[in-house]
Amino acid sequence: MATCHVVAMPSPGRGHINPMMNLCKLLSSRRNDDILITFVVTEEWLGLIGSETKPDCIRFVTIPNVLPSELVRANDTVSFMEAVLTKIEEPFEGILDRLEAPVDVIVADTFLPWAVDVGRRRNIPVASFWPMPVTVFSMFYHFDLIAQNPHFPAEFPERAEVTVDNIPGLSPFRLSDLPSIFHLLNQQLLQRLFDVISKVPQAQYLLFNSVFELEPSVIDALQATFLFPVYSLGPLIPYFNLHYHNSSCLTAPNSVDYLEWLDSQPQSSVLYVSQGSFLSVSSAQMDEIIAGLLSSGVKYLLVARDKASSVKESFCGGLGMVVPWCDQLKVLCHPSVGGFFTHCGWNSIVESFFAGLPVLAFPIGMDQVPISKLVAEDWKIGWKAKGANGDLVRREEIAELVRRFMDSENVGRKELVERAREIRETCRHAIGKGGSSEKNFEAFMKDISK
Repeated sequence: MATCHVVAMPSPGRGHINPMMNLCKLLSSRRNDDILITFVVTEEWLGLIGSETKPDCIRFVTIPNVLPSELVRANDTVSFMEAVLTKIEEPFEGILDRLEAPVDVIVADTFLPWAVDVGRRRNIPVASFWPMPVTVFSMFYHFDLIAQNPHFPAEFPERAEVTVDNIPGLSPFRLSDLPSIFHLLNQQLLQRLFDVISKVPQAQYLLFNSVFELEPSVIDALQATFLFPVYSLGPLIPYFNLHYHNSSCLTAPNSVDYLEWLDSQPQSSVLYVSQGSFLSVSSAQMDEIIAGLLSSGVKYLLVARDKASSVKESFCGGLGMVVPWCDQLKVLCHPSVGGFFTHCGWNSIVESFFAGLPVLAFPIGMDQVPISKLVAEDWKIGWKAKGANGDLVRREEIAELVRRFMDSENVGRKELVERAREIRETCRHAIGKGGSSEKNFEAFMKDISK
């Protein structure tokens, strides 16, 4: 019989559900015989992820579809967030009322601030889980310090290059490096995010999908700020599903056509291109990316999601493949893949860490903007393919950048590759025996098992 019962509630979105599920799978791997994990999702999301393999100790429980569908939520982010903040709490409490086993801890996405109130009312400790970089959390948490800058926000973008250097633990950054939500004319969504962050000090734990060695100063600063434990547990990606020949190559026992195609390509010759699962580039920008890839002469594997069939026509006779979906971590770890053209969603960047790949950063919005700054300036594992002004990046510029980025003789690329490999080793050490994330997992399990 399980001696520890965890109830996990991610915010309903792929970028939140995936790391929460990986967190739960890793918790189960440490206490498989004496832990029970109840994973709460909407009925819609159970339909999307219910067939994924999971340990026997993780069970799905659903709440009704009280939110806008995943298929349309990007069209009205404000309404979606309002629904997340106001419509899930009641059915979630109904689930707690029906559970037979007493709950030892609620692990709730930070974007579900009401979970802290639920835990307080029921005397259940709550671990707030932030699925983005610690740096981005700190930007939101210390907004009052950013607001002291006399040029924010009224004069953006005229003052985009103004430097902010007063956030504890963060290296100096420009106003243009802030999440794009800071610069929206309608500040309603930003204010709601501040309300969300303001609940974190009332939790009992704060969990991060990051690696301590990659953001040490900001993690230390937050640990000194809060009165409860702050644990970095990353990389929270499904690395436990990979099987290795050696430290850098994996086997693909269930190969599909794109993996078989990669098997036939020279080492580090293919550029993997994916713009994420939620926000999308404009159709005009996608046209420029496609034309740039075609004229670059570089081999590519492009994920085009629901536009795959129409995009394939543009690539007729090209040097690569266009697919609607792929197992991204397997692709990134494949020896034929030499770089990642990405929107800089955090889960994608964390997977690139693990794979040891250099990155071409093409952020679309939100937290992807500061992540692209971290990638290019702090960690030095990539180049920015797009500026902060939001202008269309033309095909000629993309083609030239891609050529230089994938040129094995280019000195700049060699530096990126070396640094990416260093970060890969940092990540793998963190999850290995005695590593920072491994120790934090054990400490957190000890805390919640008391």
